[in-house]
Amino acid sequence: MSPAGRRVAVVGAGPAGLMAAQTLLEQGLRVEVYDAMPSAGRKFLLAGRGGLNLTHSEPAAPFLSRYGNRAPRIAPWLEAFGAADVRAWSHGLGIDTFVGSSGRVFPREMKAAPLLRAWLARLRASGAVFHMRHRWLGWRAAAGPAGLRFAGPQGERAVQADAVVLALGGGSWARLGSDGAWVPELRDRGIDVAPLRAANCGFDADWSAHFRQRHAGQPVKTVALACGSGPARQGEFVVTEAGVEGSLVYTCAAALRDEIEARGSAIAWLDLAPDWSQERVTAALTHPRGARSMSSHLQSRLGIAGVKAGLLRECVPAEDFRDPARLALRIKALPLRLLRPRPMDEAISTAGGVRFEALDEGQMLRQAPGVFCAGEMLDWEAPTGGYLLTACLASGRAAARGVLAYLGGRP
Repeated sequence: MSPAGRRVAVVGAGPAGLMAAQTLLEQGLRVEVYDAMPSAGRKFLLAGRGGLNLTHSEPAAPFLSRYGNRAPRIAPWLEAFGAADVRAWSHGLGIDTFVGSSGRVFPREMKAAPLLRAWLARLRASGAVFHMRHRWLGWRAAAGPAGLRFAGPQGERAVQADAVVLALGGGSWARLGSDGAWVPELRDRGIDVAPLRAANCGFDADWSAHFRQRHAGQPVKTVALACGSGPARQGEFVVTEAGVEGSLVYTCAAALRDEIEARGSAIAWLDLAPDWSQERVTAALTHPRGARSMSSHLQSRLGIAGVKAGLLRECVPAEDFRDPARLALRIKALPLRLLRPRPMDEAISTAGGVRFEALDEGQMLRQAPGVFCAGEMLDWEAPTGGYLLTACLASGRAAARGVLAYLGGRP
């Protein structure tokens, strides 16, 4: 039986929920979108304020590897709606894209707002009905999994649908709606939810007062960072009052967080001269410096000055500065001890959420037939760079396909 004309409630107006709504509308379903915020896509807009990173241009295999141990489960999402599909979708909304020097893909105007406006206009033209300022309260007693309760502007409201897509987000940026308030409701229903944890986050370090006063807020550019057995990645990060943050730190955030949880702290290995070999750094430092200070020597021979020099002084014992060979080793592998992730609400995203084992292959909750989950509320994580948004969009399409299969098999 065709599911056309059936009513689906999509709870959450972020990228995953909106993509689920689009996919369902394309198949003739009636779609109503509910969100606690006054307008749709609040976190999407803020994330794109400095330049919306839509996806990444790297080949499929390394792209998929960014999802760690969840890659096998996410692979079908990306096979059906991958990076090329994200770009085609954007172009279909009239928003051209380009590939930056880092391989990341951006809208031509670099902004999230024009894309979101075009998307919402398309959804409304296709029949989507939006109910803003509607906070999901859970399920209605004796009404089945598709019987929902919302706190709306006019008080509590009951909604009955043929199927539901939950796209409630994670637990970061609560002011934009991703507050994790849905976790107890699902757990009370017997659904297995992994604890939410910070992902793509900064970390605290035990800076000296001198280093903090001189260098907080400064970017550390053209360095490489590694954690544990993972590969070193090149880029930049920012020294903060509390520790470190920024794109390079986020690429290692999951490994750093897990090491801190296991050991109480983590060591990030920082290469201050990634384009130089160990031998070349050693040769530069052993070159006679005459009456010049070591600081002047480091700057003239290796270009290490400012915050990089400050990190060396902060993390290297004073006696190592008297031994060029040992100092050279530190420049190529500087141990940066990190104490804890920053609070979850400061993180760009969160790990944890509804475990995949609680879902069937169509992303329907085994404990709540007719209810499907998508986006960041599922138990997966990825670094920034377009990987988060791509998988959120793809998961929304996957959940919508699950809804179509479910309704198509019902009388």
